Amino acid sequence: MPGLCIAAAQSCSVAGDLAANIAHHLRFMDLAARHGVQFLMFPELSLTGYEPQLAAGLAQPADTALLQPLRECARELGITTVVGLPLREASQGSVFVGALVLGADGEQAVYTKQHLHKGEEDFFTAGRGGAPLVIGDEQITLAVCADFNHPQHAQRARQAGATLYAASVLIGESGYPVDSAILQGYAHHHGMAVLMANHGGPTGGWHAAGRSALWGTDGMLIVEACGVGDQLLVAQRLADGWQGRVERLG
Repeated sequence: MPGLCIAAAQSCSVAGDLAANIAHHLRFMDLAARHGVQFLMFPELSLTGYEPQLAAGLAQPADTALLQPLRECARELGITTVVGLPLREASQGSVFVGALVLGADGEQAVYTKQHLHKGEEDFFTAGRGGAPLVIGDEQITLAVCADFNHPQHAQRARQAGATLYAASVLIGESGYPVDSAILQGYAHHHGMAVLMANHGGPTGGWHAAGRSALWGTDGMLIVEACGVGDQLLVAQRLADGWQGRVERLG
């Protein structure tokens, strides 16, 4: 019997436009449902774009009503969906790089980026991470961009039982060779699949490389998006390993 069907949404964000990006996410979710996806992950700060200087004004509490269409869609389609946006806790003024987990069961969980790139501390507070997700036979550990630059993050994930390391990122062309090699190395060294969802277009002054990817437990590349643009990378675990394909949005 086939295992979990997962996907990385390589999306292009409109800077600071939550309404437009929510509508775009809904289109990806609909496409994912048509391909049997059960777990879907978007890039870092996908709902606002990677716009640190705008983050304080765009930050939302985790229970914001603005995301209700996404919550309802995740539940109706049966797709646990991870979306990115700046989060502000009600008890303090700090802004976190957040990844909201909108569960297929209607529940919601929060992951906050633990490690910041140099300069991000001017706009964000380092977060606390989040609990692993268990979907079917898979245990999924989330990472947001700079998290994966710290080897202990992936090591602890595997020690805790992770079978899939899922990283939402913004990686530019110049950084892609090194960063993709790090993620591939985690797959090979720790024997866990690694999924990476990158932005599909320019954001925050960065030219994203696209090329979202999945590496299998032996470190071999299973599937990779073709350059930049709106693409859905779909993969399913079969008895003899992962199998993947890429679908274009619209």
